[in-house]
Amino acid sequence: MAILLLLASLFGGLVCYILGVIIYRLTLHPLAKYPGPFLAKITDIYLAYYAYKGSRHLAFHRAHEQYGTYVRLGPNLLSINTATGLKTIYGFRSNVKKASFYEAFPSTPKAVSVHSAIDKMQHARKRRVMSHAFSDSAIKSLEKYILANVRVGCELLGRKSNNWSGEKSLTDEKDGGWNDAWNTAHWCEWLVFDIMGDLVFGKAFGMLESPINRFATQLVGNAAHRHLICGTHLTIHNWHLDKLFFRKIAGQRAQYMQYSKGQAMERTKLGVDVDRKDFFYYLLNAKDPETGKGFSMDELWGESNLLIIAGSDTTSTAMAGTFFYLANNPSALQKVCKEIREAFADVEEIVTGPKLGACSFLRACIDETMRMTPPVAGALPREVLAGGLDVDGHHIPAGIDVGVPIYAIHHNPNYFPQPFDYIPERWLSDPSANPLHHSLAAAQSAYNPFSIGPRGCIGKGLAYVELTVTIARVLYLYDLRLAPGTTLGAGSKDLEVGRTRATEYQIQDVFASKKDGPVLQFRART
Repeated sequence: MAILLLLASLFGGLVCYILGVIIYRLTLHPLAKYPGPFLAKITDIYLAYYAYKGSRHLAFHRAHEQYGTYVRLGPNLLSINTATGLKTIYGFRSNVKKASFYEAFPSTPKAVSVHSAIDKMQHARKRRVMSHAFSDSAIKSLEKYILANVRVGCELLGRKSNNWSGEKSLTDEKDGGWNDAWNTAHWCEWLVFDIMGDLVFGKAFGMLESPINRFATQLVGNAAHRHLICGTHLTIHNWHLDKLFFRKIAGQRAQYMQYSKGQAMERTKLGVDVDRKDFFYYLLNAKDPETGKGFSMDELWGESNLLIIAGSDTTSTAMAGTFFYLANNPSALQKVCKEIREAFADVEEIVTGPKLGACSFLRACIDETMRMTPPVAGALPREVLAGGLDVDGHHIPAGIDVGVPIYAIHHNPNYFPQPFDYIPERWLSDPSANPLHHSLAAAQSAYNPFSIGPRGCIGKGLAYVELTVTIARVLYLYDLRLAPGTTLGAGSKDLEVGRTRATEYQIQDVFASKKDGPVLQFRART
């Protein structure tokens, strides 16, 4: 009887505690006055559910459409859908730090990367080291390795059959000289992985020409997915519940961590006496100005984890997305092909420099892709520091997490008229060529596929090099079309709310992105 009374008391106490927390969060919490889904106000399970589904970006967008500019999407999370919010939260001298969300990212507490570092001093030290590797001069010195991989990728697209690739032919229609159909998302992933292998570790992964290492692309996606789920609801991370409820994702994340650790250890053994200054060269040469110590093996592992995920997944998503939108918008495809083919007399002229930089419509197509389908689509949470934060006249007290969801603001009609239409011209500075020139300044103020400020993506310059060089070379050499009868990658009325537009490239928001398609055919340019 005493045990039953004890259990009843414990249960009653637990119920009272939970009710007390709910009442506090709904009535007395600093965010109680802000609208949002009821469940989101009382528990992080709401957003963790959408993180698991891969549609967190759609949940943010849908909530802002329903509730307005300021939406409470977690017990302690305020989502803001304005350009001033973007600059106030993420800009230089912002009174915030990275939120506890990022505690779920490192493989061990010591394996913190420049991306996951919450402490500002630690981040600044790491960023100084990484900035040398990502400088314009460093990237230019490594461009020959980028071009070597792009040449391999382009040569493969020219083959009549893709049987060598290990993939089944996706269409039987080869009329008019068209080659076998490709799942272009796979080609983009293999290419960008090979490039990052060369730039980070001094050797390509060989994914374009062999299936041996292709398993790593799936591991990367699931590692990022695990980070997102666990970061959204830290209890899952702290209590290791991912191993119970998300076994496949957690297992593949563990596999990925071992894979990246192996790559880091193998490269570390080579030291700095190598034939090129790859990214690890800079990491191995780094010294703490106070202690004189270099990066520990755990720190090198942390940067390895980051570089593979951030350097491959996001760029390949933007690349595959650009091919999707061009294939679905013939007028844009015709215009960008004309620009590239008139600018260059030979494919080997297509390198970084003034001529490629002058291809403004190519850049507009890439930017419009990353507006429509940002590779990192959700909000990047920041914790408000002592003294609070003022955004658009709202005072947000210390301890609150805030963020601007990238997909939502990229589809905010206040900044982007016709937000679900692919209109590359909206980015052109010439008013006569831009039917939406009146909104160009507003669009530029809200555009942030790489985030902004001191924690913005350090690899932005490299990503644009890979994207412009690759897409320009492919379009110089080949015509492309959607394989007849295929819609992979497109939205559909049979999919969930937010995925019904056939003209929009669909991704799964796993912090980075999972994608599939489009299925394209290529032929030598006519």
